[in-house]
Amino acid sequence: MPRSAEFSVRLVDWSEAAEGLRFVRRMVFIDEQAIPEDMEWDEFDAVCRHAIAEDASGAAIGCGRLLPDGHVGRLAVLAAWRGRGVGAALLLQLLELARVRGLSRAILNSQTHAMPFYARHGFVADGDEYLEAGIPHRTMTRGL
Repeated sequence: MPRSAEFSVRLVDWSEAAEGLRFVRRMVFIDEQAIPEDMEWDEFDAVCRHAIAEDASGAAIGCGRLLPDGHVGRLAVLAAWRGRGVGAALLLQLLELARVRGLSRAILNSQTHAMPFYARHGFVADGDEYLEAGIPHRTMTRGL
């Protein structure tokens, strides 16, 4: 479990951490990025393993999820915590989980502005740009 003096990251199921996961995703995707609420919540949360980042007091500050097929998704960090290693810690935790599960690659749908972040972690763009919830995205993959 990655830990710093400021935050820690742990793997959780939706049923045990839904409140914190929902809080971060609502703040980042629904409130900040104006993604329609009906597009944010889906049936996959229940079957995913989630990573949650929490500050020293245990408050949720970031999250992400791994679908059974190796898709990394819903990676989000509260604005006040960006640039402090939270996103990287979440991503690395999810990639390690994918590797332990025996998956050969990870795939994600990156908002185009976030592509440099994922590229620093070995992801390569694949395919053309497309719109998802009105936001430009590109698919990115990396071997495990």
